[in-house]
Amino acid sequence: MWKPVSVAVLTAPLVLAAPAGAQTFPTDDAVIRRIWEEGMTQRSQVLDLSQALMDSIGPRLQGAPSYDAAADWIASRYAAWGIESERHVYGTWLGWDRGHTHIDLISPRKRTLSGMMLAWSRGTDGPVEADVIMLPRFASRAELDAWLPQVRGRMVAITLPEPTCREDRSWQDHARPASLARLQEERARARSEWTASLRAIGQDFIARIEDAGAVAVFEGLWSGGWGVDKIFDASTTRIPGIHLSCEDYGLVARLAERGQSPRIRLDARADFLGDVPAYNVIGRIPGTERPNEYVLLSAHLDSWDGASGATDNGTGTVMMMEAMRLLRAAVPNPRRTILVGHWGGEEQGLIGSAAYAADHPDVMRGLNAAFNQDNGTWRVDFIRMMGFTAAGGHFARWFSAMPNELTDPIELDVPGLPESSGSDHMSFLCVPAPAFRLQSNYPDYRTYTWHTNLDTFDKVVLDDLRHNATLAAMLAYLASEDPELMSRETRELPAGPSPQAAPTRRTMAASATGAWPACRAPRRSM
Repeated sequence: MWKPVSVAVLTAPLVLAAPAGAQTFPTDDAVIRRIWEEGMTQRSQVLDLSQALMDSIGPRLQGAPSYDAAADWIASRYAAWGIESERHVYGTWLGWDRGHTHIDLISPRKRTLSGMMLAWSRGTDGPVEADVIMLPRFASRAELDAWLPQVRGRMVAITLPEPTCREDRSWQDHARPASLARLQEERARARSEWTASLRAIGQDFIARIEDAGAVAVFEGLWSGGWGVDKIFDASTTRIPGIHLSCEDYGLVARLAERGQSPRIRLDARADFLGDVPAYNVIGRIPGTERPNEYVLLSAHLDSWDGASGATDNGTGTVMMMEAMRLLRAAVPNPRRTILVGHWGGEEQGLIGSAAYAADHPDVMRGLNAAFNQDNGTWRVDFIRMMGFTAAGGHFARWFSAMPNELTDPIELDVPGLPESSGSDHMSFLCVPAPAFRLQSNYPDYRTYTWHTNLDTFDKVVLDDLRHNATLAAMLAYLASEDPELMSRETRELPAGPSPQAAPTRRTMAASATGAWPACRAPRRSM
């Protein structure tokens, strides 16, 4: 049985002050030098790629025209670089095109509210005005039945308002202990009462509000930081589902709860496009000696559309595009075939990558290594070996050929545990095929950019994106040239909770059940 340890892999000394052209390397590998010189100098294209994807194309909701625009753009870039690409169609999805959302409080005072229509929501037929009422707390479905007639012709706020939109750290740093304790106690009590009320009225309460004649529903989902909210899909099917910012949802809820007659003018536009193809974009650099063995670079292309989808997962998309450009420039004839997967439907449950794995058993059989990236900006600093007993040796050899500037920040968890959730690498890990997550720092990503209204171009750290793309290209090259196909032998898994299962960013998704993760049949439609 393997005992889990964490090791930092060190390589030869590096002259950090030297310019890129004078960089020292631990080996004489000319390809590694070319990748570095192309990726770490002014020839890098991560700025231009990032700006075009995140600013011009923007968010890439599954089934939206912007997803198609991004796919077309990726294909055009690959064609310009001499890289083959194609669409892997795996099903259909509901096409939906977001228009504008204008939300104005018009009584008891005037204020334009910060918010937006949720994904796949119905819009309005022009501007509508209505009073807003707050969903009360109920003890039973009978109480809900008695209240529902009040809904007709009104807008309904259906989530618990936050008592404060000031981040917890600010309270901890500045509030008196008694004030902090009171906030925590009152918030915990309110959440407990709200949960009990929702349990009492049943999961279909939103559909019943629609049936009762509501004009729209308002929701709030605060992310816990200053000015940041999670933006997902609508819980309604026939009327607009609108997200309001933490501050403005609280304003409307307080006015409604105190009988101060909030009235809102709403103008929300969206077009439903029927069923449209659901697909991945797959790029390929054919192998020469072992074309039926594969290295896979991986990142999901789709995003939620509360902002620009910049760090989830525009940065991963650009990282793998740039890595493929570097490989094409420096490694025109790799030993193994190098693939890149730009996955659709990750946000709906790893759908695109799971469908690709199911539809391409030949690639799964010949996969030497997959490298996936999907958690924002900052440099890659942690890679778990996922329980593959031979992986540590391969990574040690690969890292020994790479400059320290890329490898020094990275901790390798050897042999690690397979993850039980996460991103698209899970679609291959479950096969099992060697698949690894190139992981960056989590904390501010989780609060401030992951699925939020603040996930925009300005959050990208271009220096780190340049490093990450160069790292991915070198890993793909070295894995393509490795004389040995990585063994799929896995470690014996602990039967119960493990010290590695502590809730940190490095181990939060580690499996501790004693069972290898199982593959699930992918959804093929919405």
